[in-house]
Amino acid sequence: MKKALFAPLMIATALALPVFAAEDHAPKHGGIVVETKAGDLELVAKPEVIVIHVSDHGKPMKLSSASGKVTVFNGNDKTEAPLTLVGDKLEAKGSFKVGVGTKVLAEVSLNGKPPASARFTLK
Repeated sequence: MKKALFAPLMIATALALPVFAAEDHAPKHGGIVVETKAGDLELVAKPEVIVIHVSDHGKPMKLSSASGKVTVFNGNDKTEAPLTLVGDKLEAKGSFKVGVGTKVLAEVSLNGKPPASARFTLK
């Protein structure tokens, strides 16, 4: 008799558990996404500009203030550049050696919150 009650109880318990939607961490701008405590950072790296888009659960984050820097590592080469707020994204302009295997460290401070770091490896 106990077994007969156990199965329906387990099914009812499973159905009562909340269902959480998968968080959207997919790139929206063709870059690489890393989740941080400050939000999701999507890095788009080009030889002349590095752009970081910021989102919160897949939705663009409104940035009232933001700053930081990127450090690009390519073999023995290391290039640093400041990030500035341009519209709804952060940009670093310069001359960057980017390609498969290039590593980028982004350190950002968003909307007056403590700085967050993200590490990216280009594919």
